[in-house]
Amino acid sequence: MGNEEDFAGEPNSFRKEAPAGTSNLLRRAAELIATVLSLSLSIRAFATKWQLIRTKLEELHSGLIAAENCDSGENPQLTGILPSVISTAGECRDLARRCSDLSYSGKLLMQSDLDVAIAKLDGHVSTLSEIYKKGILANGSALVVSKPSLGASREDIRFYVRDLLTRMKIGDLGMKKVALRNLYEVVVEDERYVKAVVDVGDVVHVLVGFLGSTESGLQEESAKVVSVIAGFGCYKGNLVNSGVVAPLVRVLDCGSEEGKVAAARCLVKLTENSDNAWCVSAHGGVTALLRICDGDDGGCDGDLIGHACGVLSNLVSVEEIKRFMIEEGAVSTFIRLVRSRDEAIQVNSIGFIQNIASGDELVKQMVIREGGIRALLRVLDPKWPCSYKTREISIRAIENLFFSPLSSVSALISYGFVDSLLYYVRNGEVSIQELALKVAFRLSGTSEEAKKSMGDAGFMAELVKFLNAKSFEVREMAAEALSGLVMLPKNRKRFVQDDHNIALILQLLDPEEGNSGNKKYLISILMSLTSCNSGRKKIVSSGYAKNIEKLADAQVSSDAKKLAKKLSTNRFRSLFSGIWHS
Repeated sequence: MGNEEDFAGEPNSFRKEAPAGTSNLLRRAAELIATVLSLSLSIRAFATKWQLIRTKLEELHSGLIAAENCDSGENPQLTGILPSVISTAGECRDLARRCSDLSYSGKLLMQSDLDVAIAKLDGHVSTLSEIYKKGILANGSALVVSKPSLGASREDIRFYVRDLLTRMKIGDLGMKKVALRNLYEVVVEDERYVKAVVDVGDVVHVLVGFLGSTESGLQEESAKVVSVIAGFGCYKGNLVNSGVVAPLVRVLDCGSEEGKVAAARCLVKLTENSDNAWCVSAHGGVTALLRICDGDDGGCDGDLIGHACGVLSNLVSVEEIKRFMIEEGAVSTFIRLVRSRDEAIQVNSIGFIQNIASGDELVKQMVIREGGIRALLRVLDPKWPCSYKTREISIRAIENLFFSPLSSVSALISYGFVDSLLYYVRNGEVSIQELALKVAFRLSGTSEEAKKSMGDAGFMAELVKFLNAKSFEVREMAAEALSGLVMLPKNRKRFVQDDHNIALILQLLDPEEGNSGNKKYLISILMSLTSCNSGRKKIVSSGYAKNIEKLADAQVSSDAKKLAKKLSTNRFRSLFSGIWHS
């Protein structure tokens, strides 16, 4: 398997050798097993049984190589089993040759012989494992197989994983940690190692066992490896079936900070499948996660709370679990976290509140009562140190949660949301300004109270500026929002006070104007303005009033004809007619 290097970084010449007799037996057994493994690859008969034999041989071979490359001393138990191992390997070699050239006398007899060989190999592996549990491998004396190069064969990858498995099983604490770090390194780099970890017997079970260890280093490193495996949908079932959830929850309860982060990250991935939600809940996961988020010491890492939020957000899809969270005070906990100065905690808390309240009016009202709107608006306060990304997330959350029913809109207005929104329409960078405009457009259509509040705040002057924007979508939103706002008499009076407003709208109605917004809404604005005398006067006296006639004559818009007809009635007829024909 390529070159070997000293596990502890020491030259081979300084390694203490095992006694000659034991060393020779180890080498002989390992070489014989390697021969059998090579022979078995070409066997087509009894494929299932030979796969089992190969698995046992690979595990046994890895253990023998590890023992050969360390100071095992005069261990009578190890020395005692080697002759039996060599004998069984010899029998397997004979069986391999007979199965390869089909020279066996009968299938039933060969099946029986293979079963006997499997049982013997299983016994050797178990015995060797028991011996190794007594700690014959030490970090300072063992060699480790070199990591296979890029493009390594499947067999090389499996051999390397088995070697790491052996060290995780039988090495001292230092060796176990190094093996776990090496395993993490390869599963992050290459998906084929993830498959090998799942395929090679016992690796997942050993990792699950380490999660339950009292040694924090083993917990942390194993949780990191398990988290990588959980990122592959096809292997999540293997982890859950191996009992990974319970120890992950225990790590959340009493593990180190790094271990908790890795465990929470893993549970986020596992709970993407709602079928696993009950498993997490059954082992006390919801309580453990809420306890992390509700920590009184305030010292939790932003990443940890972020991942805890992620798990809980996945779990709220189960109604019974969602109700339990609410009973445990999750709403007030996460509203408090929205006020955190840690951006990761803020963002994830806002996301959780959206998930738990979405589509549930009772929970929405609870969020309002607990101060949710105030907390989200605090994020929008320009004096509060937040990134634009966090502010955008807060605006979206407010839009998604509180634009219905009307009582929620009223609450928003009473807490000053309109002024906050207007600030970002005026002063925000491009992304948040466009978002604020879209939200303002939607808010304008929610209620009469919203229209009045937006008019009082000064929104119409800002919307007029967007009528000339480069983006057609922006122009259309601004025009439609304005057409709604000026339906209120108070807003109409305020709008017509600025001569520039009417002049710009009339100018944009020019059929030859290529940068116009949606003429339907522009005409709608003018139709509303004709309801007041000052508005009608300013329309007909504008130098651009003839654009209405152009649209009407071109029969581009029936609304333009209605507007022209309305403007040409009564005492405005002669004035308007004079403008048309001037």
